[in-house]
This record gives sequence, C-alpha cells and structure tokens, in this order.
Amino acid sequence: MSYLLVLLILLIPSPVSYTSEKGECDAARVRVVEKVGKKAFLKRTAFLADFAREEAYALTVRPGRILIEAATPTGAFRARKSLEQMRLEGDRIPCCTIFDYPRFRHRGLLIDESRSFKGLDFLKKQVDAMALLKLNRLHLHLTDAAGWRLRIEAYPALTDKAAWRIGERYIDWQNAGYPFATATTTGAYGGFYTREQMKELVAYAAERHVEIIPEIEMPGHSMEVNRTYPEMACETSDGKALPFSWDLCPGRDETFTFLETVLSEVMEIFPSRYIHIGGDEAVMKDWPRCVHCKARMDAEGYTDVKQLQGYLVRRIEAFLRSKGRTMLGWDEILETGIPEGAVVMSWRGTSGGKKAAAAGHDVIMCPTAYCYLDYYQDLIRKEPKAVGPLNSLHRVWSFEPAEGFSDLDAGHILGLQGNLWCEWVPTVSHAEYMLYPRAFAIAETGWSPRGNDTFEGFRPRAVSLCKAFRSLGYNTFDLSTESERAQSRCYEVGRQGYQVIYQEKGGVTLSYYHATPARVMIFDGWAFLDRNGNEALDLFEDWRKQPGERSDDYYRLTGERIPPEKFASGEFDNPANAKPL
Repeated sequence: MSYLLVLLILLIPSPVSYTSEKGECDAARVRVVEKVGKKAFLKRTAFLADFAREEAYALTVRPGRILIEAATPTGAFRARKSLEQMRLEGDRIPCCTIFDYPRFRHRGLLIDESRSFKGLDFLKKQVDAMALLKLNRLHLHLTDAAGWRLRIEAYPALTDKAAWRIGERYIDWQNAGYPFATATTTGAYGGFYTREQMKELVAYAAERHVEIIPEIEMPGHSMEVNRTYPEMACETSDGKALPFSWDLCPGRDETFTFLETVLSEVMEIFPSRYIHIGGDEAVMKDWPRCVHCKARMDAEGYTDVKQLQGYLVRRIEAFLRSKGRTMLGWDEILETGIPEGAVVMSWRGTSGGKKAAAAGHDVIMCPTAYCYLDYYQDLIRKEPKAVGPLNSLHRVWSFEPAEGFSDLDAGHILGLQGNLWCEWVPTVSHAEYMLYPRAFAIAETGWSPRGNDTFEGFRPRAVSLCKAFRSLGYNTFDLSTESERAQSRCYEVGRQGYQVIYQEKGGVTLSYYHATPARVMIFDGWAFLDRNGNEALDLFEDWRKQPGERSDDYYRLTGERIPPEKFASGEFDNPANAKPL
C-alpha cells in the first residue's frame, strides 16, 4: 500500500483541501514548526465564521520540515491531530498540503453515565479519541432514575443512596422493582464522580480542546431524587408522598431551591457555556393529584398540567441566564413554551429542530434514526442486544443535518451529536464497541464539507482507522464482518396509493403502487417492503430466501410466529408489487 493511499484512507474527518506533493518525510525526525496568529493566515481565513476560523489550520509536509499554521492554539491542535492520524501507520508519510476548517461548531458525543457508570479513566480515553477525530463537545448524562453520578455537597444523599443499585444491567434493576443500595450493600452496582474528579476531567478535556456539557435531568427521569428526598416529591391530598414518581414536583418551592442549588454547584465545576436540563419524557401522571401542583396551577392560572413543565423550564432558564449560561434541552421543551435564549437538541426526528430554527432558536441535530448509537449497527442476529433498529455506519454517515431547512433557518444549526444511551450497554468494552466506528461518521459529517466524498470513499478510511483504534486499545466494531445489508441504504417518500423511492444521489429509482403507506428498501437491485419498520432487510422480507428461514427470522424479530407455508404460498406478501431496478 502506498504512503499516499495510507494518508487518504486514515484521515477522518476528511480535510477541506488536500494536495499531494512529491516526496515523503520521516515525521519522527523532521522539524515541526508552528506559526499561530500570523497576519498571512488570519487574512487567508478572514472569510470564515468565527468558530471555523478558530479551528482552521494549514499543514504543509515537506521532506525537511512540517509547517503548521493556524489563527489560534485550537487550530494548531487540530493540525497536530491530523498529523497524528497520518502517523498511525508509521512515521514515513507522504508530502502534502492541507487547508482545513470545520463545517459545524458543535460536533459532539453523548455518553450516558447514569444507566451505566464507567469511570474517569474511560471518559479520559474517549476524550482522547474525540480529540483525534476533531470532535469537540462531550455531553455527559449524569443523572437519571437509574443513578445520580455527581457528588453534590448540599445534597449528599443523592450519591450516598442513589448512586448505587442492585443490578448491573438497567433491565435487571427495573425488573427487580428499582432497588437502590449503598456502596457497602452486597451486590451493589454503581459509583459517582467527586467534584475533584470532574474538575480533573474538565481540565483534561480542555487541554484537548473538548468542552464538557453536563446534563442534570428535570423534571422527568427524576425518580432517584424523589426516592432520596421524598419530602420534595409530589404529595396527595391525604398527605401521602409519591417517592416513586418519575417527575419532580413543579408545585413545591423546595424543588426550585434544590435545582438552583444543584445547578450552582454544577456551574462551579463545569465552565461550559451550555448547561443541559433534559426536559424530555416527563410523564406528568402524578401532577394532577398533587396538592402542590394544583396550588401552582391555580396561582398561575393554568388549565393543563403540561403547562407546569413550561413553568419549570422557563424559571430554570432565567436562573441559568442570570449566571451567564445558556440552557440546552431536548426538543420536548418546544411543547410548553420555550424561553427565548434556549437551545434545542432535536432527537425525535428532525421536525423539532426545524420548528426551533424557524422560531429563531439555535439547534443541535441528533435524531434517533441516524444519531442514536445504542441502536443496532448490524443484523440483529449477530449483534448484542440493542435498543432500536438498524443505525449502521452507512446510515449514520448518510445523515445531513441541514436537509429540509431553509437557508435562513440552517444558520441556526450549531451541529450534530451521536448519543450513546446505556440501558443495554453495561460495560466499558461494550460502550466502545457501540461508539466506534459510528463516531467516525459523526466526526466526518460535523467537520467535512458535504459532497467532498462518497461512502465508498469513507468506508475504507473507517476500516483502516478501526484497525488503528484497536492498536490504541479501543474495542471497535469489526467492519470486516459487517453484512451487506448493513452497508446498503435507501430512503423513501410515500403516501397512500403511491410510493416513490429515493436512493443515495436523490434520484427517483423506482415507483410502484401499494395499497397503504409502506417503507421500501433497495437491496441487490430489488425493492422490498420493510414490514417491521426497522429500515433493514430481514430474511422474512426477502422472498428469495427459504420459507423456513423467513418464518424463523420473523419470529425472532417480532415474537409472532408466521407459518412457513404462508411465506411459501405468497399469502404473507406479494412480490409481484415490486420490480427490479
């Protein structure tokens, strides 16, 4: 393999501009010169947005010298990381010239520490990987029903009692009735971060130009708070506290004292501009029978308990703004009156992001169908248990954050983020397996100009970088075993009675009549109905396979047994509706 090919394969994200030159250099021996903040480079990058100029760099590799030029130390750091990637296969690298800068300012990963506690060494290791990939935001999900992971001095019971549980896996804890424990309880699982540990991590990440964004969930996902401090939970008219309530009580003044105190301690640790408050999946089932919530509704003139969430979100946003911070929340905060300065993370598809941007709010795109890294990355029969349908490397790479936005609204897109939730990811090695290589695709989309490359060009680079990551001690998914189905991709736009299929380039490749709206996949030159809606071709959807195979696969995926003879007879589906391309 030529050195030039090694460079082109390994560099993820791909640079804005790359020019090969004659010769090669020994990077271990050659002199590396940095020029930061020089007028010539500042003039060269004057056309860029401020965030892009801050991270822009030029890298010139010659036999006798490597020159790094940048406007800021951050840009120089990005250049060194490109050079580090180029050296992963050896010190002798081809001469070249690179000019590079990011497309989006927010290029992030979320790691869920509440459902599965992984520890400081793990987080530092992922920060190292992020730096190598030019990812710059680590979103830590620190609190949830399954565990409170950050020591709060004013409320020590949060970690004394709610950082430990019985059941390493979330599902085991759930099935056992949500038993919490203490650190000394036999069989206890969990842990938490001290203030000093988090400050250490913040400093470690800052040295690598990664900012850490903490998330403190509210009002939903808060059973651990109510269990620990039941005097703050919702209360019925007969004086009965509801410590198993999923939501905080927005009627109690004590709730806001608690939240402001917690957030004050959080802001002492994390200097990030953004503080994430969650805001998602509040069930609100206890609010209608809570005397404090009823009193709050009467005082505010509310007629619907959903208005209480908007009250809490707006009050907390004002508090954070008074401290010079910006509130970040999941797209549910749009439903109950979003504060003017809040930023939205669009996870339930892309519609939340579009709605927020149209209203003048900045957005970060992380829709489940592309950016959730706890979903399967290959066929269900060969992968460990996961939460959702197929989000293969190709699927993640295919995401275009600005698709469907007007040019004006697209200006509100801060970037994108891959989210690794850990209900089904109990170990460090499993977490890395789910992160890589799909985090490579998040990095590529967040940094590189769209249209610079094809998936056929990206995938070999991902294969090589996986090998390099494994040599660095990361447990990655093995792309050499990835099925052809996971590598395929299609889109559909449909309405009842007519279905139009779009493939990668956006051109219409197939249309045919179908009686009801249907998802259709393109595979091996054929169109197939996606009967279970997981956007992956399963054997039961492929009439070229044996009826028994199709029946078994349908049962594994859905739990419903369809007799093989139905597949054999065509009673279950009608392949005559499909046409080869």
